[in-house]
Amino acid sequence: MSGIGSEFGVPESEIFVAVPSYNHAPFIEQCLRSIITQTLQPKKLLVIDDGSADNSPAVIERVLKDCPFSAELIVRENRGLCRTLNQALEISDGKYFAYISSDDFWFPEFLEARANLLSKRPAAVLAYGHAILVDDSGNTFDSTSANKINGEDYPDGDARNMLLKGIGPVSSSIMYRQSAIETLGWNEGARLEDYEMYLRLMSQGDFAFDDRILSAWRRHSKNTSGDRLLMLNEILAAQERNFDLLDLTRKELAAVQTRTRFLYARLELQHGNKAGAFQLARRSWRGATSTTDLLKFYFRMLVPMSVVRFRRQVRDTKKNELGFGHG
Repeated sequence: MSGIGSEFGVPESEIFVAVPSYNHAPFIEQCLRSIITQTLQPKKLLVIDDGSADNSPAVIERVLKDCPFSAELIVRENRGLCRTLNQALEISDGKYFAYISSDDFWFPEFLEARANLLSKRPAAVLAYGHAILVDDSGNTFDSTSANKINGEDYPDGDARNMLLKGIGPVSSSIMYRQSAIETLGWNEGARLEDYEMYLRLMSQGDFAFDDRILSAWRRHSKNTSGDRLLMLNEILAAQERNFDLLDLTRKELAAVQTRTRFLYARLELQHGNKAGAFQLARRSWRGATSTTDLLKFYFRMLVPMSVVRFRRQVRDTKKNELGFGHG
């Protein structure tokens, strides 16, 4: 254990790490080795394979032989991500709980940095930060630090405004204080697992923010996050289910959701789905932050996708020159 962990009194035994695994055989080894090589080792690593149809269990068994701390693999039938996370939370006996999807990975100081931050912030229910975005091959193509939403960055402290916009932290960047989540658990009926957890936590304490990039979020065709309309519907449904926690009137919630729909109309447009963007904007144009924002949206609707793709190539080239190259 390094000196930083010792300085703030965060021993290895206080961190429990879970990996929900599902059909990520090409990625799971990198995920697990990113845990094994942490500068601050967890008390235990629990991997639950949720009915993978590929050879994930065999890969996991092989890699865990190299684990220098307590590690366990549970292989069972498919039950879904939220039930898998709840099973891990029931087993966890740490002060801090961190999980990472089997296609993502951490940088070596992740656990140490997050645990130290939580140890210094007793009012915080979780610690989080930025993440790089990588593709199937591990190439870095973007970062959450380079994509501020509506000109705003992730907040440190009160997360309410961020969450009511339908925005949440990347799950691979989070460490939870176990006492904050152990009586909540994940909603097993939700398809977007973390957003509802964030809503339920936002009034219980701070979201402690670390601006360093210490985790990677892999984006590929099988990500739920790639289905933006599904994400939007899940966000709105979670807000409805937790209406009593939002401290809003029905009229205020309707206005919030209109703004969120327009934000997602912009996201659909950015990704080339003009038909989907138009359908969303037709219902939510009042959610634009200004007349200028609305005019920009409709102007971009008229720009040919060939021009958009060219501008993206220029942007990506600049990002590579700034260091967003290979992971």
